[in-house]
Amino acid sequence: MTRRGTSFIDLIISMAILAVLFAGIYLVYFSLVASIANISVRTAATSVLQAEIETIRNMPYASVGTVGGVPAGAIPQVQTVAAGNYAFVFETTVRNIDDPFDGTLSGNPPPVDTAPADYKLVEIQATCPLCNNFGSVSLTTTVAPKNLESATQNGSLFIYALDANGHAVPGADVSVVNSTVSPSINLADTTNINGVLQLVGVPTSTQGYQITVTMPGYSTEMTYPPGAPSNPNPTKPNATVVAQTVTAITFAIDRLSALTVYTSDNRCNPVGNESFSMKGSKLIGTNPSVWKFSTTSLTNASGTLLMQNIEWDAYALSLNDAAKDLVGTIPLNPLSVNPSSTAGFRFVVQSAADPSLLVTTVDAASGAAVPNASITVSRSGFSETLTAGHAFLTQSDWSGGQYAVQSGGINASVSGKLTLLANASGTYATSTNDWLVSNTFDLGGSNSAFYGISWVPASQPAGATLQFQVAANNDNASWNFIGPDGTPGSYFTTSSNPFPSSLSGNRYFRYKAYLNTTDGSVTPELDGVSVEFSADCVPPAQALFASLAQGTYHIDVTAANYAENSTTVSVGPGAQSSTISLAHI
Repeated sequence: MTRRGTSFIDLIISMAILAVLFAGIYLVYFSLVASIANISVRTAATSVLQAEIETIRNMPYASVGTVGGVPAGAIPQVQTVAAGNYAFVFETTVRNIDDPFDGTLSGNPPPVDTAPADYKLVEIQATCPLCNNFGSVSLTTTVAPKNLESATQNGSLFIYALDANGHAVPGADVSVVNSTVSPSINLADTTNINGVLQLVGVPTSTQGYQITVTMPGYSTEMTYPPGAPSNPNPTKPNATVVAQTVTAITFAIDRLSALTVYTSDNRCNPVGNESFSMKGSKLIGTNPSVWKFSTTSLTNASGTLLMQNIEWDAYALSLNDAAKDLVGTIPLNPLSVNPSSTAGFRFVVQSAADPSLLVTTVDAASGAAVPNASITVSRSGFSETLTAGHAFLTQSDWSGGQYAVQSGGINASVSGKLTLLANASGTYATSTNDWLVSNTFDLGGSNSAFYGISWVPASQPAGATLQFQVAANNDNASWNFIGPDGTPGSYFTTSSNPFPSSLSGNRYFRYKAYLNTTDGSVTPELDGVSVEFSADCVPPAQALFASLAQGTYHIDVTAANYAENSTTVSVGPGAQSSTISLAHI
């Protein structure tokens, strides 16, 4: 039996093929139309450019220059020229050229050319802002004087743009402004492939040329007028041009960076709305000192502030909140910001317990942080030793349910104390081993290390026992409590036992306290517990000594592979700091 006609599916496929074909024809057609239109625009642009070039060639030689430019003349730097249905924008650049055929102004090659403006180079670039798919068209020509040039009383201004590494920055935007000469100069130009803009035949002027060098995404450097109220003695004053002399001036610009400032505690919990000051090291003026960058700002409620368009420099940052003690910074002050980078800086703070002393340990040769240094601060009747880069998790109150779970035989109702729960007769059970598990301590990140646990009181009454196990993880769920040998069968019974290394690298931590007695008349007691650790938000080479008495203290610092170093410091009201440099041995 013969089947006639086509199926619905065949019809759909045929229509799809036709649609693809017509779409291709449509795209080709409009591509041809756009190409023809582009050719039309470029033809019109070339025509009006050639006409403008011919006009310039027929101008008096002295008039061949731009209004406000160098050389000065009658040609606008930017103008709009109509051609049929198109409106083109012309940007004209005219430069004096010092041709080496008769020597140069610098004498290299010789001889010294006292009339360096040998001829003028004219370039006109045409753009069409309202035209689709049109870039630009440019024409260049040279214009020479009818007679030999004569010795000039003008000078030359060579402007160099370099990056942070001393490499040339081609295409840098250069602005040259001088209102003290006639006609006044207001020139916008760019550096060449070697990062140089050479202006020949520049009118003489004493500290009259204000120069600004920048480019999109880069920092800005400029000259400043001497005597200004905000900067009376600039380090880079406006340029001076002397007759028949080259004035060379260099500007350093580079790509901008971003900086995020954080304020938090030593477990990365945000501390919001903190005021801080930030100052760069680059001076733009002296006597008095005027810094290129200096600001006071505020982190947001989440303890962060993103600062865009930061220039490469070394920045000193300081906290402005007297109600907070600075526990340290990550990284150390000052902060080095490299070009085209994304940097971060963290203030680690806590509630003020003044007088306080922040001690920082650094390498004497490099200035780099020296972590894990042992720092002892002492005076008559007082001595305290801390380790740089270490912090403490502490708890001294379990009342009101400030723990995760307990066995049921622990009395946590009294603030600042844990004991066994007494029975109706006022005695304590001797046949049970009661326990309490702490709430979770979040260190803020898994770049952690745990060193040991201590508690008070350190000793218990005869018959009473207080011991601990600890657990850590990264899921805040898997709590496998272990003792000093890393197994569930051992317990911490003294503060001297170090933690097993398996705990390190975990973000979340809990301890488990065991209380039992063999004498029904006595109970073990826990008044406070402290766990020593380091983690992401613990400053690695600093230690804060808080609640000190005012007076003179002796600081002694030791660290592995470094010579011991000591100094004295006077502690007064408020917060103080001291930096100790350590020499390698």
